[in-house]
Amino acid sequence: MTISRKIVATGATKTATTNSNRLPGKTLKYEKLIKEPQTFDAMTTTTTMLLLNERTTQTDVAQEVPEKRCINFNNGGNKLLAMPPTDHTMLLNACEGASYTTPPASASASAAVAIAVAASASVPLAAGNVTYKAKANNLVHANNNGFTNSNSNIDGIHGGGYNFNSTSSSTPIGSCNGGSGGGGGGGGSGSSSSIISPSLHCCNLIARRCFGINVKRGVLALFAITVVSIFYYTYYVDTGVFVSLIQRPTHPAPIINCRMINGAGKHVRDASPAPDHRSEARLRIDPKVLVFVETTYSGLGRDIAELLVYNRIKYKTEVAGKSLPVLTNLDKGRYGVIVFENLDKYLNMDKWNRELLDKYCREYSVGIVGFVSPSEETLVGAQLRDFPLFVHTNLRLRDASLNPASSVLRLTRAGETAWGALPGDDWAVFQHNHSTYEPVEWAQRNTQEYPADSVGLVQLPLTTVLQDRGQFDGIQRVLFGSSLRFWLHRLVFLDALSYLSHGQLSLSLDRMILVDIDDIFVGEKGTRLRPDDVRALVATQKIIGGMVPGFRFNLGFSGKYYHHGTREENLGDDFLLQNVHEFNWFSHMWKHQQPHLYDNLTLLMAEMQLNYAFAKDHNIPTDSGYSISPHHSGVYPAHELLYMAWKRVWNVKVTSTEEYPHLRPARLRRGFIHRNIMVLPRQTCGLFTHTMYIDRYPGGRDKLDESIQGGELFQTIVYNPINIFMTHMSNYGSDRLALYTFQSVIKFLQCWTNLKLASAPPIQLAEMYFQLHPEEVDPVWGNPCDDVRHKKIWSKTKNCDSLPKFLVIGPQKTGTTALYTFLSMHSSIASNIASPDTYEEVQFFNGNNYYRGLDWYMDFFPSETLPNTSSPMPTTLNSPRYMFEKSATYFDGEAVPKRAHALLPRAKIVTILISPAKRAYSWYQHQRAHGDVIANNYSFYQVITATDSAPKALKDLRNRCLNPGKYAQHLEHWLAYYAAQQLHIIDGEQLRLNPIDVMNELQRFLKIQPVFDYSNHLRYDVKKGFFCQAVSEKRNKCLGKSKGRQYAAMDERSAKLLQRYYLNHNTALVKLLKKLGSRPIPQWLKDDLSTGT
Repeated sequence: MTISRKIVATGATKTATTNSNRLPGKTLKYEKLIKEPQTFDAMTTTTTMLLLNERTTQTDVAQEVPEKRCINFNNGGNKLLAMPPTDHTMLLNACEGASYTTPPASASASAAVAIAVAASASVPLAAGNVTYKAKANNLVHANNNGFTNSNSNIDGIHGGGYNFNSTSSSTPIGSCNGGSGGGGGGGGSGSSSSIISPSLHCCNLIARRCFGINVKRGVLALFAITVVSIFYYTYYVDTGVFVSLIQRPTHPAPIINCRMINGAGKHVRDASPAPDHRSEARLRIDPKVLVFVETTYSGLGRDIAELLVYNRIKYKTEVAGKSLPVLTNLDKGRYGVIVFENLDKYLNMDKWNRELLDKYCREYSVGIVGFVSPSEETLVGAQLRDFPLFVHTNLRLRDASLNPASSVLRLTRAGETAWGALPGDDWAVFQHNHSTYEPVEWAQRNTQEYPADSVGLVQLPLTTVLQDRGQFDGIQRVLFGSSLRFWLHRLVFLDALSYLSHGQLSLSLDRMILVDIDDIFVGEKGTRLRPDDVRALVATQKIIGGMVPGFRFNLGFSGKYYHHGTREENLGDDFLLQNVHEFNWFSHMWKHQQPHLYDNLTLLMAEMQLNYAFAKDHNIPTDSGYSISPHHSGVYPAHELLYMAWKRVWNVKVTSTEEYPHLRPARLRRGFIHRNIMVLPRQTCGLFTHTMYIDRYPGGRDKLDESIQGGELFQTIVYNPINIFMTHMSNYGSDRLALYTFQSVIKFLQCWTNLKLASAPPIQLAEMYFQLHPEEVDPVWGNPCDDVRHKKIWSKTKNCDSLPKFLVIGPQKTGTTALYTFLSMHSSIASNIASPDTYEEVQFFNGNNYYRGLDWYMDFFPSETLPNTSSPMPTTLNSPRYMFEKSATYFDGEAVPKRAHALLPRAKIVTILISPAKRAYSWYQHQRAHGDVIANNYSFYQVITATDSAPKALKDLRNRCLNPGKYAQHLEHWLAYYAAQQLHIIDGEQLRLNPIDVMNELQRFLKIQPVFDYSNHLRYDVKKGFFCQAVSEKRNKCLGKSKGRQYAAMDERSAKLLQRYYLNHNTALVKLLKKLGSRPIPQWLKDDLSTGT
């Protein structure tokens, strides 16, 4: 028996014959390709397909030859077998020594086998391309008549033979089409054969008859081959090909077209320097903006306020329509610029306020910024009230450009055009007929929206921002035809503030940029850097360095994961270290571990020392003085062990975080100094660990370009003099989005701004930052439990529930110690652990204790609630407690309300007030009793009348006597942070005379349960002259000897002086108490006022 078999190879159809027709010793062999990977232009795959096509019913014969095994193909009628894909090319050997005979033509018998393997580079998957290499030595294929047959078609593409060396195909893998030609068994109608419908029958039949196995065993065998292939690839042939198969790198190139900038980042023409808006007029005004808004929640008003906050410009908001605020302070104007969210509110002010405001603007040379507010009514050529100016509203515009001759522009550079439609359909444009007006910004009418108006007409520029030089009425103005939605308006608005305030509100044009690359050597396979990525990093650094003097990427490393990538990525690690001198370096943690998880300083230092040793071994610099904690763990909220370890191992002087005080909003990020380590605000650039490919960027490439071209990233650099950006190693591999992003945004900044970009090492940047913002040196500790992100990077041993629920703030010598004692008698109330230095008072929010950090404070409030042993109703361990802290110096501490509110925003505040004159005298006697030298050498009258030329110690004692008694002033300060409902004022005289009622009222205010009956536990002590704790029927427990001390009465001269001194303060207190409501006027206050008058 013979079998007809056709083998398609190298584009020619050849027929195998019997051994007698085959040259001796020559066999057909298909060899597996093992090549070095080439550049992939498309996603590729490895697929093996076996197509069988039998139409005859001839008997199959499998003949054995020495050391070879022939495959027995049975007839099946259009049978098709699809083999699962593997990761390597199969090696197929034709049977050697087998005799093949072609059946008669009348039988229409043909057997076809096509083996297609897609394993070629630069070939799209959808095209089903294959690359195969065949070795055939003098192999002759002939039909039974001895003639070659070129008509039989099996390739399913063009009717000709399939070329195994071909790199292109138009037929997807998995289809088999008949040829279009005539003669031969391969010709057909050209229809495709499905691999799904006959698959089960085909697999079963062929596997059983050809291989002698069932389908189950075949599947298991193929699965085993697949596993072995993957193992072989992963550990022996790992060349990065698989990564390329998954994702085709695109490496987007910057597309910023700037006529003013050449390819080297230099201006092609000599640009005139930015104008200096400063003049002597600025000396008569404060650097503050008065903003009139329509409502407290209006959108544009909020945008204006946010922009001012971002640039640290002081401002005050007022709702338009009300009376004007006080505009002057002695002979100086309080505001440098007046801003109207709605220009109509200015034009239609009542006559009195309008004349008053205009007079202020003329006298102090104060300018006005106005925005034309959108409305449903469309105006055409409408004249503004009292001005030779006309507006058209509700227009759609496009293609904005700036007037190069405008004297307003300073930060903003003219010369370019913002192409495309402008945001919104409610734009207003200005027309004028007076020389006082000059355009600042133009735009074109959107011809796509008004096609009929543009036919055959030349489009004239329309004025969208207009400058009024003040020649008409003596007041300079800048008017905007739209809101701040358009990014260019934000820049022009800042320039308008600078121009109208005569430079008082000018921003510095210097911008410092540092780009950190976190997670060097950290990352899964396929996300790390390869040698080409490192070359691109060096090349792009050189390009950016031409635009930003001193620029170098700052690389943060974790040595534990060095050489943890693919073979090519490991070469990238090596190549990075070969170029170690090209970059700046800083340390992460050795294993990229979060420091807040360490409660042992020794272990934390050991981790850092491993990274330090790695740096030394690989010649990485270790003297940068800069470090970044993974995920910003331990920086803020501050983990004290991290700061200590940083100092001891790396001598860290600077770090940065995006978490202080919160991640969002970014405009409020600030810096601080803790344990002599300068913490700078860190900015994000829109790139995160997972953003590696441009086509997978959230929102697409348009979203990233929007951030670059006037959006968030662009504005971040404009608004911040010092910029430290966080990026990740993965942003520099794959599509290299970070290189694209920073090269693009820097070029866009040069196109549209006059900013002077530069870079410097972190320590130099930190010194510059705190010179610019000295007010940020002191940290403000917030409550970690109020921020989900902060809670995740805070020590697990800390618990916010242990923080105090209310504060007793003083002032001193008003009865705070007595109140502390009475509160401690309550079974549900507990105070902090006593301090060895200040006893029951922690004194955290004022003084140097605050700089010890939040951990130090929380150690006074352990998580495990201690039993209250001082209560008449003792509690047990872990019973619920209402924690409080008493520090009498909090009342008049300047920074205390802000600090307390940051950490305890929901706490309640308790204060005690007595006659301020009596309090001052009591403090003086307290100091004498404690041996104060000044108090014992100066009379009370001499102390309270001391002048500023007196010795410092005497002035300090004078201030401690007098300043706390300015009750209204200090209470206003607390009420600026806490709501009136959170403040409870106790009459100190009532606390001394009737403590039971006072404590019952306080329990109601605090909502303490259960209510404690003080009537059974407080008793008046005749010897002491005040109430004490009743321990038994005959014994009282009173305060120490220093409390209730008797001393001589105040002299009359001092009493009268203090009554006059506190008259205005007491009057203000009465007004404040009435304003707060539900608070009776104390009798001592009435007496002081009546005596003082």
